[in-house]
Amino acid sequence: MSTENRLIVDLRTQFGKGAARRVRRAGKVPAVLYGHGSDPIHIAMPGHDAMMALKHANALLTLVINGTEQLALAKDVQRNPVKPVIEHVDLVIIRKGEKVTVDVPVHVSGDAAAETVVTVESNTLEVECEATHIPESIVIDIEGAAAGTQILASAVALPDGVALVTDGDVLVVNITAMMSQEALDAELAEGEAGVEHTAAEDAADATSDDAE
Repeated sequence: MSTENRLIVDLRTQFGKGAARRVRRAGKVPAVLYGHGSDPIHIAMPGHDAMMALKHANALLTLVINGTEQLALAKDVQRNPVKPVIEHVDLVIIRKGEKVTVDVPVHVSGDAAAETVVTVESNTLEVECEATHIPESIVIDIEGAAAGTQILASAVALPDGVALVTDGDVLVVNITAMMSQEALDAELAEGEAGVEHTAAEDAADATSDDAE
C-alpha cells in the first residue's frame, strides 16, 4: 500500500523556465500543488528526498509548507530523458479518507504451463480506492495456466477496498502456445519464398519495360 513520505518544502515566488532551472541548479525539484478548488501552490522539494519518495507510482507525500502539513498525491512526474533527475512534479491535494482514481501497475507471478508464451496486454489497471491505501501493484497469479488462457480485467482479484474502473472486458494477460521449431522454419521459408517471388516479378517488369 502507499506509504506517506514527509518532505519539508519551500514556497516559490518566481515562475517560468528560468526560475525552474535555478531551482534545479540549487538541488531542488520544482512542483505545483493544486486541487479542491484552491489556487495552485508553487513549491520546491528537496531533490534527493523527492527522488527517493517518487520511486514508485502514485506516491503519497506529506508536505510541510511553512510548518503546516498537507497530504498530496503525485499525479505527473516529469523525468529528464538523459540524467537521473526529476524535472517537475504535479501534485494533487488529498484529504484523509478521500477516494482517488489512479493507474496501478500490473505484475504477474508464477509460471504458466510448459511451452507457452505469456503476454501482458495491459501494463496498468485503473482503479478507485482511498488515497492512503493505493496498492503499489496488482499481482496476477498465472501458475500452471494453460495455453489459451485469457485473463480479463473483470477476473483480476483486487485488494479489499479497491474497485475496478477499467472496462472489465479489457484483456490483461494472454497466454498462448509457443510456436514449434517446425512452424517457425515453415514461416521463415514462406517469407523467403515470398521475397523471391516479388524479386522475380520486379525483374520481369523491368525486362518488359526495357523491351518497350
